Amino acid sequence: MEIINSLAQAYAERFSSPEEVLLQSIAEHTYKNHPHAHMLSGHVQGKFLALISSLIKPLRILEIGTFVGYSALYLAQGLQKGGQLHTIELREEDAATAKENFRQANALDKIILHTGNALEVIPSLNETWDLVFIDADKTNYSNYYKQVLPGVRKEGLIIADNVLFHGEVLEEKIKGKNAIAIHAFNEMVAKDDSVETIFLTIRDGLLLVRKK
Repeated sequence: MEIINSLAQAYAERFSSPEEVLLQSIAEHTYKNHPHAHMLSGHVQGKFLALISSLIKPLRILEIGTFVGYSALYLAQGLQKGGQLHTIELREEDAATAKENFRQANALDKIILHTGNALEVIPSLNETWDLVFIDADKTNYSNYYKQVLPGVRKEGLIIADNVLFHGEVLEEKIKGKNAIAIHAFNEMVAKDDSVETIFLTIRDGLLLVRKK
Protein backbone atom coordinates (compact mmCIF):
# COMPACT_ATOMS: atom_id res chain seq x y z
CA MET A 1 0.00 0.00 0.00
CA GLU A 2 1.31 3.45 -0.92
CA ILE A 3 1.03 5.53 2.25
CA ILE A 4 2.31 8.80 0.80
CA ASN A 5 1.16 10.09 -2.54
CA SER A 6 4.37 10.70 -4.49
CA LEU A 7 3.13 14.06 -5.77
CA ALA A 8 2.21 15.16 -2.24
CA GLN A 9 5.61 14.03 -0.99
CA ALA A 10 7.41 16.00 -3.71
CA TYR A 11 5.26 19.04 -2.93
CA ALA A 12 6.04 18.74 0.80
CA GLU A 13 9.76 18.56 0.04
CA ARG A 14 9.49 21.61 -2.21
CA PHE A 15 8.05 23.70 0.62
CA SER A 16 10.27 22.35 3.40
CA SER A 17 13.65 23.84 4.14
CA PRO A 18 16.27 22.06 2.01
CA GLU A 19 18.54 19.33 3.27
CA GLU A 20 22.01 20.45 4.24
CA VAL A 21 24.65 19.49 1.67
CA LEU A 22 26.13 16.66 3.77
CA LEU A 23 22.72 15.23 4.69
CA GLN A 24 21.67 15.32 1.05
CA SER A 25 24.88 13.53 0.09
CA ILE A 26 24.28 10.85 2.76
CA ALA A 27 20.73 10.35 1.53
CA GLU A 28 21.73 10.12 -2.14
CA HIS A 29 24.52 7.65 -1.41
CA THR A 30 22.19 5.51 0.71
CA TYR A 31 19.41 5.47 -1.91
CA LYS A 32 21.89 4.43 -4.59
CA ASN A 33 23.90 1.85 -2.67
CA HIS A 34 22.09 0.42 0.34
CA PRO A 35 19.72 -2.55 -0.13
CA HIS A 36 17.52 -1.23 2.69
CA ALA A 37 17.54 2.45 1.72
CA HIS A 38 13.82 2.71 2.50
CA MET A 39 14.83 2.73 6.18
CA LEU A 40 16.27 6.25 5.82
CA SER A 41 14.12 8.91 7.48
CA GLY A 42 14.28 11.16 4.43
CA HIS A 43 14.12 14.90 3.81
CA VAL A 44 10.76 15.92 5.32
CA GLN A 45 10.93 13.60 8.33
CA GLY A 46 14.55 14.56 8.94
CA LYS A 47 13.62 18.24 9.02
CA PHE A 48 10.71 17.46 11.33
CA LEU A 49 13.01 15.66 13.78
CA ALA A 50 15.43 18.60 13.70
CA LEU A 51 12.61 21.06 14.36
CA ILE A 52 11.22 19.06 17.28
CA SER A 53 14.69 18.71 18.78
CA SER A 54 15.35 22.43 18.37
CA LEU A 55 12.10 23.25 20.17
CA ILE A 56 12.85 20.89 23.07
CA LYS A 57 16.55 21.84 23.28
CA PRO A 58 17.48 18.48 24.83
CA LEU A 59 20.54 17.80 26.92
CA ARG A 60 20.31 14.04 26.37
CA ILE A 61 18.85 12.23 23.35
CA LEU A 62 18.57 8.48 22.87
CA GLU A 63 18.15 7.00 19.41
CA ILE A 64 17.39 3.30 19.07
CA GLY A 65 18.35 2.31 15.53
CA THR A 66 21.12 4.41 13.98
CA PHE A 67 21.12 2.99 10.44
CA VAL A 68 23.58 5.28 8.56
CA GLY A 69 23.31 8.20 10.98
CA TYR A 70 21.01 10.47 8.95
CA SER A 71 18.32 10.90 11.61
CA ALA A 72 20.89 11.23 14.41
CA LEU A 73 22.51 14.18 12.65
CA TYR A 74 19.15 15.90 12.36
CA LEU A 75 18.19 15.17 15.97
CA ALA A 76 21.57 16.42 17.19
CA GLN A 77 20.91 19.86 15.68
CA GLY A 78 18.72 20.78 18.66
CA LEU A 79 21.12 19.72 21.41
CA GLN A 80 21.99 22.20 24.11
CA LYS A 81 25.62 23.23 24.41
CA GLY A 82 27.36 20.28 26.05
CA GLY A 83 24.48 17.95 25.17
CA GLN A 84 24.94 14.44 23.84
CA LEU A 85 23.04 12.01 21.66
CA HIS A 86 23.46 8.29 22.31
CA THR A 87 22.57 6.13 19.32
CA ILE A 88 22.48 2.35 19.14
CA GLU A 89 22.96 0.21 16.02
CA LEU A 90 22.93 -3.58 15.87
CA ARG A 91 24.58 -4.02 12.46
CA GLU A 92 28.32 -3.38 12.48
CA GLU A 93 28.50 -2.36 8.81
CA ASP A 94 25.82 0.31 9.21
CA ALA A 95 27.43 1.48 12.45
CA ALA A 96 30.74 1.95 10.63
CA THR A 97 29.02 3.98 7.92
CA ALA A 98 27.26 6.09 10.53
CA LYS A 99 30.50 6.76 12.40
CA GLU A 100 32.12 8.01 9.20
CA ASN A 101 29.13 10.25 8.52
CA PHE A 102 29.38 11.64 12.06
CA ARG A 103 33.08 12.29 11.48
CA GLN A 104 32.38 14.19 8.27
CA ALA A 105 29.81 16.28 10.14
CA ASN A 106 32.32 17.03 12.94
CA ALA A 107 29.78 15.55 15.35
CA LEU A 108 31.83 12.85 17.09
CA ASP A 109 32.05 14.98 20.22
CA LYS A 110 28.27 15.08 20.69
CA ILE A 111 27.10 11.79 19.13
CA ILE A 112 28.05 8.62 20.98
CA LEU A 113 27.59 5.48 18.89
CA HIS A 114 26.97 2.12 20.56
CA THR A 115 27.10 -1.08 18.52
CA GLY A 116 25.09 -4.00 19.85
CA ASN A 117 21.69 -5.15 21.04
CA ALA A 118 19.74 -2.10 22.25
CA LEU A 119 17.95 -4.07 24.99
CA GLU A 120 21.37 -4.80 26.47
CA VAL A 121 22.91 -1.38 25.84
CA ILE A 122 20.10 0.83 27.20
CA PRO A 123 20.36 -0.33 30.85
CA SER A 124 24.08 0.49 30.86
CA LEU A 125 23.62 4.14 29.88
CA ASN A 126 22.21 5.45 33.18
CA GLU A 127 20.91 8.74 31.74
CA THR A 128 17.77 10.84 32.00
CA TRP A 129 16.36 11.36 28.53
CA ASP A 130 14.77 14.52 27.17
CA LEU A 131 14.06 12.97 23.78
CA VAL A 132 13.97 9.36 22.57
CA PHE A 133 13.64 8.22 18.95
CA ILE A 134 12.65 4.57 18.41
CA ASP A 135 13.39 3.28 14.91
CA ALA A 136 14.75 -0.24 15.24
CA ASP A 137 13.35 -3.77 14.93
CA LYS A 138 9.58 -3.54 15.10
CA THR A 139 9.00 -6.68 17.15
CA ASN A 140 10.77 -5.05 20.11
CA TYR A 141 9.06 -1.63 20.06
CA SER A 142 6.98 -2.47 23.12
CA ASN A 143 10.07 -3.72 24.95
CA TYR A 144 12.05 -0.58 24.06
CA TYR A 145 9.20 1.61 25.25
CA LYS A 146 8.90 -0.16 28.59
CA GLN A 147 12.65 0.00 29.04
CA VAL A 148 13.16 3.69 28.28
CA LEU A 149 9.99 5.28 29.70
CA PRO A 150 11.18 5.26 33.36
CA GLY A 151 14.29 7.18 32.27
CA VAL A 152 12.41 9.85 30.32
CA ARG A 153 12.06 13.08 32.28
CA LYS A 154 8.67 14.57 33.05
CA GLU A 155 7.37 16.27 29.88
CA GLY A 156 10.06 14.46 27.89
CA LEU A 157 9.22 13.11 24.45
CA ILE A 158 9.40 9.69 22.80
CA ILE A 159 9.01 9.51 19.02
CA ALA A 160 8.34 6.11 17.43
CA ASP A 161 8.80 5.70 13.67
CA ASN A 162 7.02 3.38 11.20
CA VAL A 163 3.84 3.17 13.28
CA LEU A 164 1.80 2.70 10.09
CA PHE A 165 4.22 -0.02 8.95
CA HIS A 166 3.73 0.45 5.22
CA GLY A 167 -0.02 0.61 5.73
CA GLU A 168 -0.24 -2.97 6.95
CA VAL A 169 -1.76 -1.90 10.28
CA LEU A 170 -4.70 -0.47 8.31
CA GLU A 171 -5.73 -3.82 6.92
CA GLU A 172 -8.91 -5.40 8.25
CA LYS A 173 -6.88 -8.45 9.24
CA ILE A 174 -3.35 -7.48 10.20
CA LYS A 175 -0.78 -10.00 8.99
CA GLY A 176 2.96 -10.33 9.42
CA LYS A 177 4.90 -10.25 12.67
CA ASN A 178 6.14 -6.67 12.23
CA ALA A 179 2.70 -5.18 11.55
CA ILE A 180 1.19 -7.19 14.41
CA ALA A 181 3.94 -5.98 16.75
CA ILE A 182 3.52 -2.34 15.70
CA HIS A 183 -0.27 -2.50 16.15
CA ALA A 184 0.22 -4.02 19.61
CA PHE A 185 2.68 -1.25 20.46
CA ASN A 186 0.25 1.45 19.31
CA GLU A 187 -2.51 -0.08 21.40
CA MET A 188 -0.28 -0.42 24.46
CA VAL A 189 0.81 3.22 24.38
CA ALA A 190 -2.78 4.39 23.83
CA LYS A 191 -3.75 2.68 27.11
CA ASP A 192 -0.86 4.20 29.08
CA ASP A 193 -2.31 6.89 31.35
CA SER A 194 1.15 8.22 32.19
CA VAL A 195 1.55 9.76 28.72
CA GLU A 196 -0.30 11.77 26.10
CA THR A 197 0.04 10.96 22.42
CA ILE A 198 -0.46 12.24 18.90
CA PHE A 199 -0.26 10.03 15.82
CA LEU A 200 1.13 11.81 12.77
CA THR A 201 0.88 10.54 9.20
CA ILE A 202 4.31 11.81 8.20
CA ARG A 203 6.02 9.29 5.92
CA ASP A 204 5.35 5.84 7.46
CA GLY A 205 3.74 7.27 10.58
CA LEU A 206 5.23 8.88 13.68
CA LEU A 207 3.83 8.44 17.17
CA LEU A 208 4.73 11.31 19.52
CA VAL A 209 4.50 10.34 23.19
CA ARG A 210 4.83 13.02 25.89
CA LYS A 211 5.40 11.87 29.45
CA LYS A 212 3.05 13.62 31.88
